[in-house]
Amino acid sequence: MPRCSKGTHAKPATAQAAQVWHHLGAACRLALAAGIVALAAGSAWANYGERPEVQAYVDELVAEHGFERVWLADLFAATRRNDDVLARISRPAEKALAWHQYRNIFLTDKRITGGGDFWREHQDTLAAAEREFGVAPAIVVAIIGVETFYGRYRGSFPVLQALATLAFDYPRRAEFFRGQLTELLLLAREEGMDPKGFKGSYAGAMGFGQFIPSSYRNFAVDFDRDGKRDIWRSEVDAIGSVANYFARHGWRGTLPAALPVQAAGEAVGLANDGLDLKHTVGDLRQRGVAGATDDVPADAPAALYRMENAEGEEFWLALHDFHVITRYNRSAMYALAVLQLSEAIGEEVGALGAAGGASGD
Repeated sequence: MPRCSKGTHAKPATAQAAQVWHHLGAACRLALAAGIVALAAGSAWANYGERPEVQAYVDELVAEHGFERVWLADLFAATRRNDDVLARISRPAEKALAWHQYRNIFLTDKRITGGGDFWREHQDTLAAAEREFGVAPAIVVAIIGVETFYGRYRGSFPVLQALATLAFDYPRRAEFFRGQLTELLLLAREEGMDPKGFKGSYAGAMGFGQFIPSSYRNFAVDFDRDGKRDIWRSEVDAIGSVANYFARHGWRGTLPAALPVQAAGEAVGLANDGLDLKHTVGDLRQRGVAGATDDVPADAPAALYRMENAEGEEFWLALHDFHVITRYNRSAMYALAVLQLSEAIGEEVGALGAAGGASGD
């Protein structure tokens, strides 16, 4: 501790403060001021390059992936926390809204009509994607419609800044986002792109289909064969990439993804028990699920979901392809919105049989 000496050059705001301040030595006052500054800096660093945990992360990147230390240091020195990112991720719509409210965001006339227009404009590409990947056009279109309104809203957040913010200032999912930050840097190196130039959502998702960096690296494809995977500007690459994502996650298209059912008795307590298919159709029938499930094998893995409507509730029997959609976004409401939008778009273009929608038609 510094030795205190009396004397002061600043006028305290109150008499009580003046009395305390008078008994502090100059060295102590200097140390106190420095401590206040340090506390302020600890809560809001000027840039990520100054933070010890980021410097340790840079060490890992250099050792494990061979990045240049100076390049990384410059990159993080130019990156600052984005408080808007933290505010947005704390209130996702899937958790804040009831099903009927969430559904009304996506099942609108404009989004359905827009989906029909997108399908007709890119029907050859969608047909080619279906032949190559086995995924129905309506599902691909619905994903792009839900994610970005067919490319209108691809996100304006600097992805590097968003992921750094979530990696180092969002403890609840810091490990996941630190992994995505690493994936972004690897992606930039592989594709010969500047990581500061990537734009996307507040959670680091990019392009027409809103791929996070790991999805981009693993599932994006050069479907227009121009030598690069461009999910920001090339609708063709975006369509092929979404279809490839679903194919690689096991999309089948042989059974309905979900069916509306009634639930009673023991079955009601089994609803909304996570996203995994923990039951079979036969088991759920025995426990109180009834409805148009006769064409579904009794041993088919299944889950039951209860959705809240303004007038009450509804139940949905989810099957394999429903689970595949939740791999894109870990939400049952999201998956059901995609299915219902795909069905509506299928009706819009007169191709309901190819929609793979919730009704199973």
